[in-house]
Amino acid sequence: MSTETAATAAQVAAPPPAGWEEARSRVYAVGLAAALPAVNRALADADGHTLAEPLTTRTDLPAFPTSSVDGWAVRGTGPWDVVGRVLAGHTPAGLTADGTTVEIATGAMVPAGTTAILRIEDSGRTPDGRVTGTPRPNPEWREPGEEAVAGEELLPAGTPVDPALIGLAASCGHDQLRVRRQPRAALLVFGDELLTAGPPGSGRVRDALGPAVPSWLRRYGCQVRPSDVVGPVADTLPAHVAALRGALAVADLVCTTGGTMHGPVDHLHPTLEALGADHVVNTVAVRPGFPMLLARLVDDDGRVRFVAGLPGNPQSAIVALVSLVAPLLAGLQGRVLPALPYATLAGPVPGRGDYTHLALVRLDRAAGTAHPVRHVGSAMLRGLAGADGFAVIRPGTSGEVGARVPVVPLPLLPGERTW
Repeated sequence: MSTETAATAAQVAAPPPAGWEEARSRVYAVGLAAALPAVNRALADADGHTLAEPLTTRTDLPAFPTSSVDGWAVRGTGPWDVVGRVLAGHTPAGLTADGTTVEIATGAMVPAGTTAILRIEDSGRTPDGRVTGTPRPNPEWREPGEEAVAGEELLPAGTPVDPALIGLAASCGHDQLRVRRQPRAALLVFGDELLTAGPPGSGRVRDALGPAVPSWLRRYGCQVRPSDVVGPVADTLPAHVAALRGALAVADLVCTTGGTMHGPVDHLHPTLEALGADHVVNTVAVRPGFPMLLARLVDDDGRVRFVAGLPGNPQSAIVALVSLVAPLLAGLQGRVLPALPYATLAGPVPGRGDYTHLALVRLDRAAGTAHPVRHVGSAMLRGLAGADGFAVIRPGTSGEVGARVPVVPLPLLPGERTW
């Protein structure tokens, strides 16, 4: 059988593409089933990880009554005799007699026996040095447990760790967090036509995905080392098998670029077959980005690894990242699959028939609107560079001005919050 005939037969025998929403759900489920093991990380090293167990507080918050102002801790009615001073970080003696006071700093522990705290700006002094003034009606100190009681769950397992969470954990008395190990990812760039330096020309194009995809993966919480980026890999089956086998030896996820179809130099499918991989998703009914795939390999010891086949066209590759890789990584890190935000279309977006259309948009967060951008061909990156995400135009529909549609945000840096 000729190569062309074999490719045609493979295409005929291929199953229909998965629906876009179905594909996202499917890859998230297999990722969650293979969630990475829990490890301990010092607070300084936890940013970008994911809680493997709920965050609870080790003490009441605050752990003791603390002054919320600079002023005077008083007992009884004034004027008050000054009997001492309390600074933050010290345990004060109690106030045992009415008509006495101690100067107190913000954050300092309130002495036992205190009946009120008088703000410094509301106070005065008598000629003989006693303190005068009228305390405000509301207490000027924080009660123990006002924010949380000891053992209370503050955040559930699966919460991404960001600087705010790290600060909260420190205030609760934690020195380290139990988090999911971060996925390690690798990238294999396929294509003899690719240049890795200089301008394109003479029938060869510049590789745009080799430099870009690792940064996208890091924004999804992956570790990607310089040695994990390999390519261009020669357009032969033995070279593809060797490169993928080597990458799988160290990575939880291997992304490949190009070779997802069945052309004469598209070797990804036979490579996956040679390595014993099972397809989780083999093509998705989405435009652009249709010939994307996700495959799974399970070792004899039960270790699970994944291969994400990204199309060679740059924008299509990013569609595959947000469609398959993002939900997979959410599952591997034990996170909830994020619900997609909605925005109102400020310009029309055509439908793609029976396919979901992911259309690049720029978001006006204040107005809640999504503005379609220009230069959005599958091989183009100009529109992507000015976009915030993809508007989701469901099969059999078109995006009319004023329509409320889901938006797939582009990934942010670890710790950044979505709109």
